[in-house]
Amino acid sequence: MAKCSVCGKQVITGNQASHSNIKTKRSWAPNVKRVRAIVNGSPRRIHVCTRCLRSGKVQRAI
Repeated sequence: MAKCSVCGKQVITGNQASHSNIKTKRSWAPNVKRVRAIVNGSPRRIHVCTRCLRSGKVQRAI
């Protein structure tokens, strides 16, 4: 469940290259936190990436 509910950022895949340039598959997951936020006027637990938290796109519920 590494997907941001606000911006939609999710896991991406690519190749890991070793020193000898041998390629293997790997994935990069966003830094997603489960926080209480105000959604449609009521507090809910949603998955939000730390970039959305830092930029103020999410109103935290106390």
